[in-house]
Amino acid sequence: MLLPVIIVGGIGLACSVILVIAAKVMALPADELFDAVRAELPGANCGACGYAGCDDYAKAVAHNGAATNLCVPGGAACAAGISAAMGVEAAAVVEQYAVVHCSGNCYATDSIMDYQGKASCAACNYFYQGKGSCSHGCLGYGDCIAVCQYGAISIVDGIAVIDKSLCVGCGMCAKACPNHLISVIPKSSTVFVGCSSHDKGAFTRKVCKNGCIGCKKCEKVCEQGAVTVTDNLASIDPEKCINCGKCVEGCPTGAIVTCESRCETISKGA
Repeated sequence: MLLPVIIVGGIGLACSVILVIAAKVMALPADELFDAVRAELPGANCGACGYAGCDDYAKAVAHNGAATNLCVPGGAACAAGISAAMGVEAAAVVEQYAVVHCSGNCYATDSIMDYQGKASCAACNYFYQGKGSCSHGCLGYGDCIAVCQYGAISIVDGIAVIDKSLCVGCGMCAKACPNHLISVIPKSSTVFVGCSSHDKGAFTRKVCKNGCIGCKKCEKVCEQGAVTVTDNLASIDPEKCINCGKCVEGCPTGAIVTCESRCETISKGA
């Protein structure tokens, strides 16, 4: 009985010695610069920086000269920490937040079928582009909510609404939306178009009371040239917009909204 125990113990000891030697010989040198940069990142792995994740971005900063201010969720504090780790001057971070380009709440549009499948926007979208009369609208099952790590999104009267004060602009919700209704804009911008339909005005008006009809009234009242109407849909250039609100006042359907009034507008209907 003693001999098998000695043999097994000897084999175990020999394997341990081999593993220790292999760990010493094959060990990679510590990447202190990468570790320092990575420690400053929030770990959201959202891809808002343009890289695959936090590790990928940290490598790019540490070894490929990537800018230190690309982490939108981390904000100015993160950029300052990364810059300090790299020994460079901190660059400004443009804070952003996400907006939903749809105002098709339950008061403005109707359902054309009783969907009883999986409670998922992506799943519902497979059925003739959704359950609503507007095929471009928010489906309201909260795929965006499922990926939001900050609790910034809720469903109000059937469509997604984003709380600007909680949103960090990571863009995960934009990637999750099957109808591509969500975009990320600078936090300095307070006005956006709450519609994504390129259908002709008459049809849009028929399926959604709050939809953009491409009338160009917003384009005409904007003195900054920030609003343009292309293919029956208005769009606002954040770099030109001064948030005067004239386009909001001039829109006959209420398709252009402000982030401050968004929840109230959605709740009451335009």
